[in-house]
Amino acid sequence: MGFITTQDGTEIFFKDWGEGQPIVFSHGWPLSADDWDAQMMFFLANGYRVIAHDRRGHGRSTQTSGGHDMDHYAADLAALTEHLDLHDAIHVGHSTGGGEVAHYIGQHGESRVARAVLISAVPPIMVKTENNPGGLPKEVFDGIQEQVATRRSEFYRELPSQQFYGYNRPDREPSEAIIANWWRQGMMGGAKAHYDGVVAFSQTDFTDDLKKISVPTLVMHGDDDQVVPYEDSGPLSAKLVQNGTLKTYAGFPHGMPTTEAATINADLLEWLKS
Repeated sequence: MGFITTQDGTEIFFKDWGEGQPIVFSHGWPLSADDWDAQMMFFLANGYRVIAHDRRGHGRSTQTSGGHDMDHYAADLAALTEHLDLHDAIHVGHSTGGGEVAHYIGQHGESRVARAVLISAVPPIMVKTENNPGGLPKEVFDGIQEQVATRRSEFYRELPSQQFYGYNRPDREPSEAIIANWWRQGMMGGAKAHYDGVVAFSQTDFTDDLKKISVPTLVMHGDDDQVVPYEDSGPLSAKLVQNGTLKTYAGFPHGMPTTEAATINADLLEWLKS
């Protein structure tokens, strides 16, 4: 574990465990590298080197006032891969992290990248526009920002206990430990970073980034995702990349890397070995 310092002086916290082909994990909003615990332990045990960082303003990284946009997120990821001198890396991104992975490859190229994995990811674009009529209205994201600015602690208890993990569905039993861990990670980060990050994950158009991705790309998405709706995300991303595979999970929620870790890990490992 350690820190790197970016060109603008931001300290980025990261974990780096094991040896072998590197898998780099990019987490979702407003969490931290800890959200990948189940994946890091699994792939470490399967002979991979596993790396995860806290996005700027999140977790243990610097709570900067600015730079909470996809250009900075991608640049920070590039700085990490260069610092660790990673090659032939597999980049895995969940939710906002999927946007970060797509933008990193789109902006910084594939010279260090072997494969990409987008899980419940925000690309191509979340907000409703003329070119994206199936997106969510901007008012949805304005409401999230309002919650972050005025009642963040309460909101960070409500979201994981309802839509994020699908615990509002009658067939799902909520886990208080998982909900509390989500809240813990969220409250470690900075309110300003989380507020600005809503714009980054909802309004960034990743279409051009996706079109530049030629490495094998696995898109994993649950069809009961209540945070990043399936029809306007997973299938579209899989079509835009040059070598995409779509894996659809019936009834799985947005936070499926946690609640459905056994399935997600096994499927991802099988794809990596294919």
